[in-house]
Amino acid sequence: MAAQLELVAGSYEQITFGYRVKTGENEWTAKADFTHHAHTASITAVAASERFVVTGSKDETIQLYDMKKRTEHGALLHHEGTITCLEFSGTSHLLSGGEDGLLCVWSTKTWECMKTIRAHKGHVTSLSVHPSGKLALSVGADKTLRTWNLINGRSAFIKNIKHNAHIVRWSPDGDRFAVVVNDKIDIYKLETASVTGTITNPKRISSVKFLNNSILVVAGDDETVRFCDMGKAKWVCEFKAHETRVKALDSLIVDDFCVLLTASNDGFIKMWKLHLKEELESPTLLGEVNTTARLTCLAVWRPSSVQPITDAPSEATTSEELARELAKKKRRIQETTEEVIVEDESKPKKKKKKNHGGKKSVKQ
Repeated sequence: MAAQLELVAGSYEQITFGYRVKTGENEWTAKADFTHHAHTASITAVAASERFVVTGSKDETIQLYDMKKRTEHGALLHHEGTITCLEFSGTSHLLSGGEDGLLCVWSTKTWECMKTIRAHKGHVTSLSVHPSGKLALSVGADKTLRTWNLINGRSAFIKNIKHNAHIVRWSPDGDRFAVVVNDKIDIYKLETASVTGTITNPKRISSVKFLNNSILVVAGDDETVRFCDMGKAKWVCEFKAHETRVKALDSLIVDDFCVLLTASNDGFIKMWKLHLKEELESPTLLGEVNTTARLTCLAVWRPSSVQPITDAPSEATTSEELARELAKKKRRIQETTEEVIVEDESKPKKKKKKNHGGKKSVKQ
């Protein structure tokens, strides 16, 4: 097995760390590959596509890194306030959310802001793109959960959830999603937009990640990582991952097992081997690396990752209609160039900086 992997982590110290991973059957080693100090405040979010790694910060910028050319690629200047969340939709678009309440859709070809959505009254705290690329969920400081139709860039559904959620995540099959409020996880079914189960973590939750359609891994303000069975809405396994609280999680499937990645305030990034079988057992440690920094976010870069596809533009305008349509067209994996169709900006935005809404060239 010779998978090409890179661990990318952001930190309170404003630095982005990159580690190239050498994989083996029972041991993985991570070697320092790069560090970037392009931000002027702590890093709050990181995301990776086949070619790019992007980081968001309290300095209001999104920094771009071209992983194929191994160079900085510029900065996106559009949000006013902290960048709170970043997620790629396939290889063609990036979505960003911020404290300014905006949800922005960027083209990864031109790095222009193609759509600006006034998503929430208050901060956008989290976003998640549906595996089909047609829908996005967002939660914010206005106690709402919002579903966005990315085909036309409009709101498809708004649900009042009585609390300010700080994390939302789709399941891999897109049939359900998880919404996190402090220490509580509500499990929703897409078709009905209703809660099918609730589970409570002992501590406030900092990160969640679907390992498959039924298992959600959860990290919080302690050293323990826990696994939740989404169908039964109960904990099935837990283990001590770090010496201090776990800040971020990611995962990938390699051959016949899952690799869980954890990052902590203790500075360590750890790689765990986990077999996703019916009776879940605690994972075994494959390897670790000490960044000596206080880590805030984590992503794994894989140049050959498979991207989701999009069919022809949809006429559906509600979450129920989209759920029915998506159920008919269960995820077909094929090559694609566009996953999101968005409208160009029709209204001029208030100018904030000279390079507003575009890419700032960086001298190498």
